[in-house]
Amino acid sequence: MPQPEQPPMRDGAQPIRADGLPGTLRWAVWLLGAEAAGLLGVVVFLIIADAGASGPSLQGGIVVTVYAALMATVLAGLSWALSRRKAWARGPAIVLQLLMLPIGYYMATGGVVLPGLVLIAVGLAGAGALLAPATRAALGIH
Repeated sequence: MPQPEQPPMRDGAQPIRADGLPGTLRWAVWLLGAEAAGLLGVVVFLIIADAGASGPSLQGGIVVTVYAALMATVLAGLSWALSRRKAWARGPAIVLQLLMLPIGYYMATGGVVLPGLVLIAVGLAGAGALLAPATRAALGIH
């Protein structure tokens, strides 16, 4: 039985797996999903902290909790959209990954070194995966 002819690969593009996503796009989807899950854990922690607060402290805590929940939803939505090859999701995802860099820097220089360095590494890895030629090709961006 003859093998179907493979389409030619672009310069630097990775082979596409059976799930239809190149490795770099799968990594970006996974990282965004992991970030959303981690932020959801922070939301749970904030809800517990809000339960013991009162007055202005409670109001401020609720605002931070709602913002964190909103960001977790946005990250999860971008992960879902990219897993379905929605090219529009790449831009906002890159911006969010790059915003992790100054946050991680200020965490690392402010005494929270290890989490800050992890944030920087994850932001760089996510932005790199989203900017990779294979990801661009899979999303139809030229």
